[in-house]
Amino acid sequence: MFLYTFHFGPLETTTILLGCEQTKKAAVIDPAFQSTETLLIQAKKHDLTIEKILLTHSHWDHFADAFALKEKTRAPLFVHSLDEKNLREPGVDGVPLFIPIHPVIPNHLIQEGEIISVGNLKVQVIHTPGHSPGGVCFYLAKENLLLSGDTLFKRSIGNLSLSTGNAEQMWQSLKKLAKLPKNTRVIPGHGEETTIGQENWLERAEQIF
Repeated sequence: MFLYTFHFGPLETTTILLGCEQTKKAAVIDPAFQSTETLLIQAKKHDLTIEKILLTHSHWDHFADAFALKEKTRAPLFVHSLDEKNLREPGVDGVPLFIPIHPVIPNHLIQEGEIISVGNLKVQVIHTPGHSPGGVCFYLAKENLLLSGDTLFKRSIGNLSLSTGNAEQMWQSLKKLAKLPKNTRVIPGHGEETTIGQENWLERAEQIF
């Protein structure tokens, strides 16, 4: 597995280049503002072909470069059905836009439990609403890896005060993540990495936040 993480844009959003070592096929998770050039350079450097673009959710900072990257690679764009509209009409979710965002049309609407192939890698969709209705985490069981978007951060959770926030859904989503193996590596949508075991408060999140 190839795994490269970068931070882009005014909110230092995590953008991930995930590649299969055997097939050289790759996916980009959350192409943030001005990430396209760096992603293309890294993909070329490691002989990777970007064949999919996956979004953890549709807040603007996580898909700001989705249109540009899609134009360059012709890779299909994947997002949960409940977050689709904000890609077509950026800002319709009520979250303030810091910068102009180009609309983009998704190619595939993902659902809970779906398995997305990236070469020989198997990426499971875990629907984790709370920060946004269509928020998801991407889980690679064999690699002990969770790409948690803005659902789970190191010692924190996604903002519930936004127009898309729903606390009750968030508590249930975190309980779902608590069931993953404790040694699961977690790469969040912002900030430092952690593990499921380190975040041993997940089932008590309602009492903490």
